[in-house]
Amino acid sequence: MNLSRRNAILLVGGGVVTAAAAGAGVFFSTRTPTKAIEPWSLAGKYDDPRKNALSWAILAPNPHNRQPWMADLGTADEIAILRDPARNLPQTDPFNRQLTIGMGCFIEMLAIAASQTGHAVSFEYFPQGETGPVAIARFSQGATPDPVFAHVANRRSCKEPFEDRAVPADAVDALRKFADVIDEPAKVAALKKLTWDAWLIEYQTPRTFMESVDLMRFGKAEINANPDGIDLGGGFLETLMLVGVLNRKEQSNPDITAARQGIQIYSEMLAATPAYAALTTATNTPADHIEAGRKWLRLNLATTAMGLALHPVSQALQEYAEMAPFYKQAHEMLAPAGHTVQMLGRLGYGPQIPPTPRWPVETRIVNG
Repeated sequence: MNLSRRNAILLVGGGVVTAAAAGAGVFFSTRTPTKAIEPWSLAGKYDDPRKNALSWAILAPNPHNRQPWMADLGTADEIAILRDPARNLPQTDPFNRQLTIGMGCFIEMLAIAASQTGHAVSFEYFPQGETGPVAIARFSQGATPDPVFAHVANRRSCKEPFEDRAVPADAVDALRKFADVIDEPAKVAALKKLTWDAWLIEYQTPRTFMESVDLMRFGKAEINANPDGIDLGGGFLETLMLVGVLNRKEQSNPDITAARQGIQIYSEMLAATPAYAALTTATNTPADHIEAGRKWLRLNLATTAMGLALHPVSQALQEYAEMAPFYKQAHEMLAPAGHTVQMLGRLGYGPQIPPTPRWPVETRIVNG
């Protein structure tokens, strides 16, 4: 999560931190984790159509940027898509539902990218049960390029306050083929409260809070070395790190000023939301989770095409004891009886943000 300069100022309680020394501009300009974002510029430059498609698929959205996917290329014209259990989120996603949705985003991105080289991809989900591959992807010739691919490189999950303007009615209507879109003021207000209350529960529950802290990457060197998790980088934030204001020890203490200002950041961000998008399913199987991820990726690309921003706010959908009242409330608000809310996201107009760090595609491939 690359925090904006405005948010970074809030982290120090409204104080001013300056980089007045000579050469500060050079320091700021060199803080981009170039190595960590290089996969975005290398995507699509592989001769093997499977690797080529994978180079785009690794750019898919996923929880906490854990990038839980692996790809086994041991069989010709196939990819065995695996989920790496070492990247689990046992505190906030104890049943791996959200991570499996992330795998669905990866699978849909793979199919979209493969179509650009004329390859159709069929998927067999969980061919060996839930302990084996998530899916077998089989490549064949004859696909027509999917036009939504034009928006893949610009797709983001925007964790910033949205502009104070409504999502146009025609955009709402168009997006409803991907998800339920909520823009009625009373329902939006209720969801603002729900998402805020649920975020506070995650923040105030030590084990779930520390799951995020443990995944924070502080500064260019850490982000380049481990381009997953929650990235805290850029010139201004690294200035705060140099003066000792921003570091893992400080962030792990929810009672200090910086942490309290972090609460203010999220309060402002979640409040600045004109609409929401929700995905529900009639059943709640691992295959449903995959399909929800595929739909979410399509929704994200559709919002990108419209100049809109999308940001998952999944705390109320997490399945641990402290969150149970808000999980129940989310389902009462958003799902028909017996259905499951798989995804909930903020929808609106947001600023342009940089790409999220990714592991190189070669590190995600075995037998290739």
